[in-house]
Amino acid sequence: MGTPAFSAPILEALISHGYDVKAVVTQPDRPVGRKHVLTASPVKEVALAHNIEVLQPEKIGGSDEMARVIELAPDFIVTAAFGQFLPTKLLAAAKTAAINVHASLLPKYRGGAPVHYAVMNDDAKTGVSIIYMIKKMDAGDIISQRDIPIEKTDDVGSMFDKLSLLGRDLLIDTLPHLIDGTATATPQNEADVTFSPTIKSDEERVDFTLPVNLVDAKIRGLRPFPTSFVVLNGVRTKLWDVTVLPETTTLSPGKVARHGKHDLVLSTGEGGLLQINRLQPAGKPQQSITDFLNGTDDALEVGEQVIEL
Repeated sequence: MGTPAFSAPILEALISHGYDVKAVVTQPDRPVGRKHVLTASPVKEVALAHNIEVLQPEKIGGSDEMARVIELAPDFIVTAAFGQFLPTKLLAAAKTAAINVHASLLPKYRGGAPVHYAVMNDDAKTGVSIIYMIKKMDAGDIISQRDIPIEKTDDVGSMFDKLSLLGRDLLIDTLPHLIDGTATATPQNEADVTFSPTIKSDEERVDFTLPVNLVDAKIRGLRPFPTSFVVLNGVRTKLWDVTVLPETTTLSPGKVARHGKHDLVLSTGEGGLLQINRLQPAGKPQQSITDFLNGTDDALEVGEQVIEL
């Protein structure tokens, strides 16, 4: 049970390692892009390529698709970023275990956006947890975990790719122990629980009063989706690529610290400096800072407040 690109290598690995995948449950096809082309999920594409039965309930609880899974009497239900809660009756249909491949080091970052929060919070590492599924969200006992560093060059896109492969390998290493009964599990410490709810649109705005490393982390933590933005000279502007500079400034946040024909450096909280490399004003394509500066009529002055706080 899974939907996005994160889940596809995990399904591929189950197939290639000889597991008999009876069915794949994924979200219904959704319109994608400006032309709203109805598009299958990456997991569905893998399933179809291997002639595996595909079930696509709008809501799994009480659906015909849920009844079909129960009818199949699976040994395992494996979820990886499926995107829906599973009823207890469905979890109980797994004869051996219903398990979840979750992209965080639980109990940290339960919820729908664990990778985003790990990058946005400038964490040094994150990882994958394989847990038993229970009705409470991401709260089951931990069967296995594996961590991976978050580099300063990583964004949420690169971390999704890395964690997908990490989760794939951890699942393949873990399943034999579940099958032969040698797996152990550790309850999550509720005192250490944090949450990572789905990013809301108003949370995509970058707060330039934060220290520069957290401003950079926020931008990377929302790239390439859903993307971050600021209001720059009154225009909602997406920030695609920035560089943290080693110098400091006495300017208050959101002001022009330096600019020329090819560069724009802005002040952040605690005297930090951030070089803007690529951005995207509303209604325009993504562009380099050189193209942006050449195409703007606004004269930028050092010390000018250009970011709306």
